[in-house]
Amino acid sequence: QVQLQESGPGLVKPSQTLSLICTVSGQSITTTHYAWSWIRQPPGQGLEWLGVIGYDESTYTRPSLKSRISMSRDTSKNHISLQLRSVTPEDTAVYYCASVAKYGLGPYEYDYWGQGTQVTVSS
Repeated sequence: QVQLQESGPGLVKPSQTLSLICTVSGQSITTTHYAWSWIRQPPGQGLEWLGVIGYDESTYTRPSLKSRISMSRDTSKNHISLQLRSVTPEDTAVYYCASVAKYGLGPYEYDYWGQGTQVTVSS
């Protein structure tokens, strides 16, 4: 079955770059009409969509974060990466990656999720 797993440092200092990797197994990240998304959940708050990268390498990111965020992929490793620069304590959250079905065919349909990884921004 499809599995996604987030990994990266659990603690990042303010002004540094938060870098995470989502390892996908059971499905190629280049599968047609699929995409791979990053979502986060700050403590006590709801889910916040961060961005998505499609099978065709198209990318879309949250407008409020566009100056700080980037996403990329490594097809040889079946990895999706996230970079969030100049972080502050407000970026503290559980970060998730998730698969998106029917990408390019209509509204996003999220199917598989990773377990999430806690990232704390603190000195």
